[in-house]
Amino acid sequence: MKETYQAGLVSVIMPTYNSGEALHTSIRSIISQTYQNWELLVIDDCSSDETVENLMKLATEDARINPIFLKENRGSGFARNEGISRAKGQYIAFLDSDDLWHHEKLLKQLAFMKRQEYGFTFTAYHVFEKEPEQHKRTVRVPIKINYSQLLKNTIIGCLTVMIDREKVGEFRMPLLRARQDTATWLTILKQQDYAYGMDEPLAYYRVSKTSLSSNKWNMLKKNWQMYREHEGLSFVYTSYVFCCYVCNALWKRRK
Repeated sequence: MKETYQAGLVSVIMPTYNSGEALHTSIRSIISQTYQNWELLVIDDCSSDETVENLMKLATEDARINPIFLKENRGSGFARNEGISRAKGQYIAFLDSDDLWHHEKLLKQLAFMKRQEYGFTFTAYHVFEKEPEQHKRTVRVPIKINYSQLLKNTIIGCLTVMIDREKVGEFRMPLLRARQDTATWLTILKQQDYAYGMDEPLAYYRVSKTSLSSNKWNMLKKNWQMYREHEGLSFVYTSYVFCCYVCNALWKRRK
């Protein structure tokens, strides 16, 4: 039976864990969108700081903000799935609680998708540490990418993805502690020919020394495991795409 979604509604999925004051800034970047037909599902993964208090305050100020509180810490993949399962919108978008969007992100990306009749899109984005206006670099994206190309790349930023469920259908993220976003895009691309890139920076990705992705060796290990265990690739083919992935990751992080 085909699911029924609210046409034109963008359901924004935001997992959060001890996000502190950064949560406020991230949510404000959604509230300030020029496209206003959205709902925000914030899934708190058992925070122990002021995150819950900040979230509740913001939710009382805007009825489109829907807090969800998990009973135990399950990781961002589980949290995102909880949000997706409750989402009402035709479109699904993602933003982590320490990242930001350009104020025209939804408007421009939706126009791009509707004009081209695309179901799965992503955009370029800026990388910053403290102030988004003082970004360190910009990650540019290709016109399109397919399954085999994505195996060799890290180019799709989760904070930039938008998916039309009318075209792509229902999906969930695998319960991995890392790389679950890339594993999700790979799963979708087994059914869809391409994900389509919009090479305009419409999001801001925050990097910090304490972030999971800052542990490069750990991420390399997780990526290898994702190829072998989730994708079921042979050792030889994994070695090939892993080398490509490392080279592309280094190229993407150049200044």
